[in-house]
Amino acid sequence: MPKNLLIVESPAKAKTIEKILGPDFEVKSCFGHIRDLEKDDMGIDIKNNYKPRYIVPDEKQKVVSELKSIAKRSKEVWLATDEDREGEAISWHLCEVLGLDPYKTKRIVFHEITKPAIQRAVQQPRTVDMNLVNAQQARRVLDRIVGFELSPVLWRKVSVKNNLSAGRVQSVAVRLIAEREREINAFTAQSSYRVEAIFTAPDAASRQVSFKAEGTRFSRAEDAEKFLNECIGANYKVKDVQVKPTRRTPSAPFTTSTLQQEASRKLGYSVSRTMQLAQKLYESGKITYMRTDSVNLSQTAMDDIQGAITKSYGDKYSKPRQYKTKSSSAQEAHEAIRPTYMAATSIDDAETRRLYELIWKRTMASQMADAELEKTIAKIEVSTNKAELTASGEVLKFEGFLKVYREDVDDEEAGDGDPSASSGQDAILPPLRPGQILSFKEMKAIERFSRPLPRYTEASLVKKLEELGIGRPSTYAPTISTIQKRGYVERRDKEGMQRNYNVFTLSDDKISKKVETENTGAEKAKLFPTDLGLVVTDFLKLHFDDIMDYQFTARIEGEFDEVANGKMRWNEMIDDFYNPFKKDVENTIETAQRISGEREVGTDPQSGKPLIARMGRYGPMVQIGTSDDEDKPRYAKLKANQSIETISLDEALALFQLPKTLGEFEGQEVSIGVGRFGPYVKWGDSFVSIPKGEEPLEIELERAVELINQKQVADAPIGQFQGQPVTKGKGRFGPFIKYGDLYINVPRAYNFDNLSQSDINELVEKKLDKEANRYIQQWPAEKISIENGRWGAFIRFGKKMLKLGRKEGGEKFAPEELSTISLDEVKKMIEQQVPGAFAKKAAAKKAPAKKAATKKTAAKKAKK
Repeated sequence: MPKNLLIVESPAKAKTIEKILGPDFEVKSCFGHIRDLEKDDMGIDIKNNYKPRYIVPDEKQKVVSELKSIAKRSKEVWLATDEDREGEAISWHLCEVLGLDPYKTKRIVFHEITKPAIQRAVQQPRTVDMNLVNAQQARRVLDRIVGFELSPVLWRKVSVKNNLSAGRVQSVAVRLIAEREREINAFTAQSSYRVEAIFTAPDAASRQVSFKAEGTRFSRAEDAEKFLNECIGANYKVKDVQVKPTRRTPSAPFTTSTLQQEASRKLGYSVSRTMQLAQKLYESGKITYMRTDSVNLSQTAMDDIQGAITKSYGDKYSKPRQYKTKSSSAQEAHEAIRPTYMAATSIDDAETRRLYELIWKRTMASQMADAELEKTIAKIEVSTNKAELTASGEVLKFEGFLKVYREDVDDEEAGDGDPSASSGQDAILPPLRPGQILSFKEMKAIERFSRPLPRYTEASLVKKLEELGIGRPSTYAPTISTIQKRGYVERRDKEGMQRNYNVFTLSDDKISKKVETENTGAEKAKLFPTDLGLVVTDFLKLHFDDIMDYQFTARIEGEFDEVANGKMRWNEMIDDFYNPFKKDVENTIETAQRISGEREVGTDPQSGKPLIARMGRYGPMVQIGTSDDEDKPRYAKLKANQSIETISLDEALALFQLPKTLGEFEGQEVSIGVGRFGPYVKWGDSFVSIPKGEEPLEIELERAVELINQKQVADAPIGQFQGQPVTKGKGRFGPFIKYGDLYINVPRAYNFDNLSQSDINELVEKKLDKEANRYIQQWPAEKISIENGRWGAFIRFGKKMLKLGRKEGGEKFAPEELSTISLDEVKKMIEQQVPGAFAKKAAAKKAPAKKAATKKTAAKKAKK
């Protein structure tokens, strides 16, 4: 008897749900999106109301074929993709590919993978919500338009060889990081002096205990020292004591962004790592859906939580609360992130256990009683100058939710830069009473420095994006991953630096001064903009102010919500955006100057020429001299931790110490240099890369010889193929083997450290087969070929990869037509994309030799 086919997104979820539904259902996974926009012409028909052109990628053909086959023999097809816009769109794509009617096909959604939730969903199916589909489609189309239109502008106008790209939300995220970096670079620390005194008084058991009281701050050392002088010989009396009861309330249960923030603070997880583990927890039925901006809890969940609190801690710890979502645009997901069953306080899986326990604690705490505290503030009078010192402390009277969970804070919320300042909880004071004379131990005036706002962590960037209304729960993690992959932002640590500070101490009626040292400025796992990120941000802000404007980007997000709610047509929204945007693109291509982020650092003392920092073809660099000089400028690459905007003259001059000769080894010169791919040891005609983290200027001959020997061992043949040696190595794109002129990537499926001869044969044969099928047609003399690529056939012209044109009727060329197409037709396609591609070559041949050389030299100078 035919079964019902239920399609979900992931295989892990499929297994869990199939167990719940039983024999009437066959549950299969579509492995996420099954269709995507074509690569050609953006995959969007701009003139036809922005109609998208979707294709099934090669890697999804097998999945689609299998689903079609099962759907044909199934009683009925049900769609159970995730309940957000992406999931709704996947359901619609499944309808399109499988030939289902989206207005009749049963679509079910659930917020948790539990038996009651799944059974309830099956009993209450709906159909595909086309408003949600259109909202996702609008985002995909708009982001594709921005990426495809802006990226070529960057290729032409930014002086870098990389294939640059831009994105609507990603570029705004980079702007936030860039602006914070510049605030930090422009910040000047101001010092002040904090006065603190140490007293002793008896506690409840008549034991003498010490406590601290603070005075006013002074901006100058002279004023602080004067205050301490005034306190010589003083008596200290408690003038007033205030005891106030206070309460602390728990935080709301987790949303996507607050989970990402707290997992970063408490567990050190990146945003993408948090979402990866949360996805695993959801698919295995341990937590509710993890992409949500709602803090709501269902009544069933609240009853479950109350039962767990009462059972574990008693009635007095329980306080039911319903939280209200602050964001007016919160939609789709109907509950906060919580465990599906509160009875499971932990789980067996070691990989996801820590995140699960964090979610469990936060959920429990959200429904627990307030913590009750008693705060004491004592005013202490100085007899000699009638100044007041303040001592504060608190006593926890009832721990309430703090028994389970305490939320961490970000750097910017954690104090004023004073490393010895309170971490958020005051000390406990001994019993004090008005009129009480205190025993004085010492008083200090400690110099402290103001500090700038900290750099963003991944989690605090998510928080900022959410505050600005930019992005949605499903976009935070991919946005932050993308800006790092593109090389616009780096997540790294920063070492601190030593700084002196003054301490004045009053003790035994004498004042002493001491200079102490502290480590300042150290940061861990923070987001730093690269020079490329700064230059691209400046260019986009200058020419595309709407795209880079926070309010504009937030407004676009609001319009996506309007589409999702059926209040706006998606293609009209795109049209309102596209027309002015296209004009900006055309105007920028026509009028904008190339940008390199150039900055004059100073003057080279030896030559008297300007020393300039800028972006070059291969990244940030410094140069001595200009292209107008008779002598060719000298160039040096910046180190990984240096920036065009902050490098000093001395630091820049130090970069020109390379190349540097170290001596000889086996009769050949050994030197250190730096090139396009980083620092290297040169031995005769051989080049050996210097490992990351090693400072090239600190390498001596002994270490250089060690690296040369290691390279010789690594380059020794590991086998043969058809009588020729095969070697192996590791390059920019991972491990490889080399056979003749062929570099062959070694996939992870192979044990790279122990490749067998059969592995070598298999890898080389596959590569040779691929190369044989690579070319459809070749014209080597013209450096033109038609090749098979991942996304279909394309034209290679020199180093450029160009699109194939279409036939007069607009249809694509068939493979057999491409194998017979003439060179002249291909050249016409090239001319359309590279105007004057062949005219320039003809002009160069006709020009006299002397003039041609002059033009070449001028071209080189213009490039540099």
